Amino acid sequence: MAYVLIQRNVMAPHKGREQMAVNGKSILQVQKLANVSVNDLPTVCYLNGKPIPQNQWAKTKTKREDIVHFIKLPKGGGGGGSNVMRVIAIIAVVAAAAFLGPLAAGAMGFATTGAAATAFTAAFSIAGSFLVNALIPPPTPKLGGFGNTQEASPTYSLTGQGNQARLGQPIPVIYGRHIVYPDFGSKPFAEYVNNDQFLHQLHVIGQGEYDIETPRIEDTPITSFEEVTYEIVAPGNNITLFDPNVISAPEIAGQELKYNETVGAFVVNPAGTTATEISCDFVFPQGLYNTNDNGNLTSVNVTWQVEAMRIDDEGNEIGSWLTIGSESLTENDNTAQRLTKKYTLATPGRYKVRCTRTSAESTSIRVGDSLRWEGLKAKLDQTPDYGNVTLLAVKMRATNNLSQQSSRLINCIVTRKLPTWNPTTGWSTPTATSSIAWALADICKNTVYGGQLEDKNIDLNKLYTLDQAFTARGDEFNAIFDSKTVVVEALEKVSTCGRCKHFMQNGIVRFARDEQRTMPVAMFTPRNIVKDTFNMNIAMPSDDTADSVTVEYFNEETWKVDEETVTLSGGTTEKPARVRYMGITNKNQALREGYYMAASNSKRRITGSFETELDGLIPTYGDLIHISHDMPDWGETGEIKAFDGTVFETNEPVTFEEGEDHYIWLRNRIGAPTGPYLVTQGDSSYELVLDENEDVSNAEIYTDLDAERTHFCFGKVGEAYERAIVTGVRPRGKRVEVGFVLEDDSVHTADNVVI
Repeated sequence: MAYVLIQRNVMAPHKGREQMAVNGKSILQVQKLANVSVNDLPTVCYLNGKPIPQNQWAKTKTKREDIVHFIKLPKGGGGGGSNVMRVIAIIAVVAAAAFLGPLAAGAMGFATTGAAATAFTAAFSIAGSFLVNALIPPPTPKLGGFGNTQEASPTYSLTGQGNQARLGQPIPVIYGRHIVYPDFGSKPFAEYVNNDQFLHQLHVIGQGEYDIETPRIEDTPITSFEEVTYEIVAPGNNITLFDPNVISAPEIAGQELKYNETVGAFVVNPAGTTATEISCDFVFPQGLYNTNDNGNLTSVNVTWQVEAMRIDDEGNEIGSWLTIGSESLTENDNTAQRLTKKYTLATPGRYKVRCTRTSAESTSIRVGDSLRWEGLKAKLDQTPDYGNVTLLAVKMRATNNLSQQSSRLINCIVTRKLPTWNPTTGWSTPTATSSIAWALADICKNTVYGGQLEDKNIDLNKLYTLDQAFTARGDEFNAIFDSKTVVVEALEKVSTCGRCKHFMQNGIVRFARDEQRTMPVAMFTPRNIVKDTFNMNIAMPSDDTADSVTVEYFNEETWKVDEETVTLSGGTTEKPARVRYMGITNKNQALREGYYMAASNSKRRITGSFETELDGLIPTYGDLIHISHDMPDWGETGEIKAFDGTVFETNEPVTFEEGEDHYIWLRNRIGAPTGPYLVTQGDSSYELVLDENEDVSNAEIYTDLDAERTHFCFGKVGEAYERAIVTGVRPRGKRVEVGFVLEDDSVHTADNVVI
């Protein structure tokens, strides 16, 4: 196909650039199409570097390889034409719209030598970081991680990972196999038993069920720590390792208890809750001892009292203070003494608590008897409803092996369990899977965090087919949604890892994968394309066009962000585009998607659209169609007026080239092309003789006038039509607009390897 590129500003040729399609036009026709005036300034025309007199413009036809320059010469000596800054130079380049110099021009079927190739090399270069993909838009890096929109993801944050409480934030949804530093399901609390401190932590792995590999503290399996025990709690099961329904009063922070001085009162449980048990943590930081004259330790006794009072939700007192504990401790030890005292409440309710030391503290430096109130907790009678989540309960004894920091580095590698669907057996029980397809189904169906769709509103048969393709290729989705994301965006992130696109059609969520297609579903020619609605756009390279692709992914071997840079054969990596895939954790999958994005950017640069009638509802997103049209010189088209079994009579003349094989393609009753059928020229340019070895019985040829006659396209193989992928089908009243991108099978291969 031939194109005109128009640049009107000689001082800034990249500004105001225009383009249009031409086909075998004369120089005079090109001049008029480009609106090049010859009356204001002297105008010279060059064809492939040679000047063409104006009286020859009407007789000189342009071809694909031709370059035509219209150059306006500046006037001298005053007047409007003397201002050099207003001199206009119009350059019309008539040739294929290639964008990679000779290499790309050849790949698109155009000349790789001569003036055209030289012009492309000089005029266009790949640079910058902009990628083109009309079917599957490339995922782009976003601030705060791998693309979760509203807030930074703690999983993919560069500031480090660890267990934390994220109050008011979404409970994570994990798909596939991934490392997780689970959030706290409740505030961790400590208790003292036999002078040892035990830390209790309840973690939320995520929504749904999981296969969980051995939990770890940083990189060390938790089983390597004798002082640590854990329990995995599946959705709906009870926690047995400890009672997690404990709440701590934040006001208690090591207040010292002095003789006859009351500390408190502090409210132990918030309004709307009922406490059944109160516990207090006490510490003698110096130990409890007396040093005699011989330097030996002797016993010291300390007593104190714990009181509680009921209050209502407004904080009003109910009744009087009750002594719930009269404590005493006698020791002769200069190591810290720590103990937790628990008090069962006769009347459950909301309480405030105070403490008083009832024995005098010593003033001697030989005595250590300082007493501190370290913690106040309450056990509530409410049974917490954690919902459909998997929990991890951890109980650890404080030792030299465990620091405060390491206690918050608990992690595990989990694999999500999801139901899978089969057209024969229906839904299965939840099974550990990294399937892209069943992640998409869960996002659509889930009633807690998903789209709450019924099976009838999801194209499950397509997902089943896609799942088989994903499994065969080794394509997976392994990621964590741990910050606010809308359902549509979640579907997009999962789909992109499988080279897919989701769309709504007739109330059903459907899915299309960008893959190599051989069977077109429809054929469009000027017979069923509305006049003057056919248009095309060539994405010309600019300074922002990429020459390679750098893929960022979360590597499953290190569980850190990694990257791979790819380019097509013969290319460079001077200015790569950077894409970030949330869900890819495997190097090979990252490389495949990098090659795919690079190939799409290189080979799919021509998009367009046209309007048709109800024929436009035959294809859907991602379908392969054939387009034959005279504007870009894609074959010759028309209708079959008559057919006697061996000879076609057409309503439009066709042109045979001597010594070449020619074929005809026929549009059947359902709109799809059939063929090719080998034909030779008949008695006129309106007659085509079918080769005796051809069978056109499946074409359903119709030639009467009471219905639409059979459409045809004609030409040599590779020239009669263009293969295109549908990028959109949009009803426009009684018409349908169909968007497309020209297909190139090399998008699906790199160096002859399927990508």
